This record gives sequence, structure tokens and C-alpha cells, in this order.
Amino acid sequence: MRAVVTVTGKDSSGIIAKVSTFLSEKGANIEDISQTILGEYFAMIMIVDISAVNMKLSTLAKECSDLGKQIGMSIYLQHEDIFNAMHNV
Repeated sequence: MRAVVTVTGKDSSGIIAKVSTFLSEKGANIEDISQTILGEYFAMIMIVDISAVNMKLSTLAKECSDLGKQIGMSIYLQHEDIFNAMHNV
């Protein structure tokens, strides 16, 4: 099972390290990552395998959101099926 993680906000040092460490500690594996800086803003999209995560998707999504608040970013985790469905309508 895979999920899409989006991270946006004002750029600062260590964002990728904090998010990737958090996901790794939960059992997620990063399969693909894209990040860019637009002026003073940071944007990142990750595809993560969450098969080994031992919690509900909604719980992991909430914890990602909480991490975002701690580091001053917006972090959203959504099941990849949401994105697949959007392109099949």
C-alpha cells in the first residue's frame, strides 16, 4: 500500500531530514521524492510505501499533520488511491 505525502511552507534547514526520519520511524519507506524551493517557500511530494506501518492510515496522517505543526510546515498524507481516482473520472 502506498501513500502520497505533501509538505509545504517557508523554507528552513532540515525539513527533508525531519520528515524522512519521522516516516522511517513509523515503518514507511520512501519510494520517490521531489522537492523544490520557490522563492522562500519549500514544496515536497513523496511517494511512500506504508505496508509495514503498524497503525491506521488516519492515525499516521494525523501524526504527519502534527509533525508539520511542530516544524512550521503543512504536511498531508493521503492514500494513493485518492490520486488515482481523480485521474480516472
